[in-house]
Amino acid sequence: MDMVAQLVAHGSAEWPAMRKTADLLGVTSAETVRQWVRKAPAADAEGASRADNEEIRRLKQEVAELKRANGILKAASVFFAAEIDRPHR
Repeated sequence: MDMVAQLVAHGSAEWPAMRKTADLLGVTSAETVRQWVRKAPAADAEGASRADNEEIRRLKQEVAELKRANGILKAASVFFAAEIDRPHR
């Protein structure tokens, strides 16, 4: 409910901002707007939660890929270190 937040930011008290928003939207009750405002943070948090879960999934995949690459690099370094330590004929 950005309209309410903008009105409050411009100096309106919260309830008058809700009444003004209700009038602007053609809603008959400022109470309806109040309920929307109260529910909005929960909806935002739910959306952020989904985005966070997607980011966590992506990062876990990246970590697994990097661990595999690290294992390959460790094996290669052991191989090349053994080549250096071998006596040459």
